[in-house]
Amino acid sequence: MSLSIFGRYTITAGIPVIYEYLSSVQAVQGKELSELFTDRFYGECNTEEVARKLLGHYLCRHSAEGLVSGIIVETEAYLSENDDACHASRGIGKRNAVMFGPPGKAYVYLIYGCYFCFNVVTGPEGTGEAVLVRAVEPVEGRFLMQRRRGQPTSRSSLADGPGKLCQAFAIDQSFNGHDLQEKPLYLSGNRAVNDDMEIIATPRIGVTLAAEKPLRFIIRGNKNLSRREPT
Repeated sequence: MSLSIFGRYTITAGIPVIYEYLSSVQAVQGKELSELFTDRFYGECNTEEVARKLLGHYLCRHSAEGLVSGIIVETEAYLSENDDACHASRGIGKRNAVMFGPPGKAYVYLIYGCYFCFNVVTGPEGTGEAVLVRAVEPVEGRFLMQRRRGQPTSRSSLADGPGKLCQAFAIDQSFNGHDLQEKPLYLSGNRAVNDDMEIIATPRIGVTLAAEKPLRFIIRGNKNLSRREPT
């Protein structure tokens, strides 16, 4: 029995198999796919919508070492109003200036003095909102991800958290403000995303302020989440 079908691979009994795109799947195609993650996309979607719509699509990172990519399976929205957990809630400063736009840029910051977190800037310019990408399902470059992580780990644990993701994808402060329509770090549409993919909203992880807000979004049943989904 298939355990998950997201993107290019079906994981069947632990073995990656090329996924055949069935005509019965209502996939995002053609013009709709090409318009994902463009200026128009960010102009038409609020931050919560972006957090949902990123799910199932690709995060890609090119480097001299090779290509790594993964399917985004977990996100968190951070809002400019009534959200004290948002970095922009106390106004603009040197650390969070990128959050204030324009949208579609990478917002990367350091936590605990050693781990980076990768976000997608959202909302109208000057607003101060972003979506944290918490976890991806590895697709390409898994051995490279493993080497960057520096320790043996399972496929599902390679990028199942914001710090792990940035290690596996070699994302650091140099990408702060990077345009996510451009290489070497960019978002890419996945034709396999369809309306049958079930998304769950839960409270965010690791925040003490506005902790009750259901602004964490996950793909139900995915094995690559940073924390198990609620039962």
